[in-house]
Amino acid sequence: MAGQKTADFEDFLPTMADKLGGEGLIGELCNGFRLLMDGDTGLITLESLKRNSALLGLQGLSDGELLGMLREGDMDGDGALNQMEFCVLMFRLSPVLMEESQLFLEDALLQEMKDA
Repeated sequence: MAGQKTADFEDFLPTMADKLGGEGLIGELCNGFRLLMDGDTGLITLESLKRNSALLGLQGLSDGELLGMLREGDMDGDGALNQMEFCVLMFRLSPVLMEESQLFLEDALLQEMKDA
């Protein structure tokens, strides 16, 4: 769309997963969530995202763009992201990790079927 800004997204999650391992990656995602969340509600709200968006280099995004990011991950429809929704969203935004997760799940299911 003409005149509309888009945020460039570079997928660092696979590199982080390789360097930190699964538990380390989850820990870093939890740290990221805490940076963005509202301290009173324990959720990432539009207001907390606007207040902390500069930490992600997103200070130039409009309220509508930030709201779109929240809607993308808001599974329970409350207008905010809890920690699980945030982590799921980060994985969904990482095509490489989604592919690796799918392969891991397929392998686990095949093994489970063999053991049954």
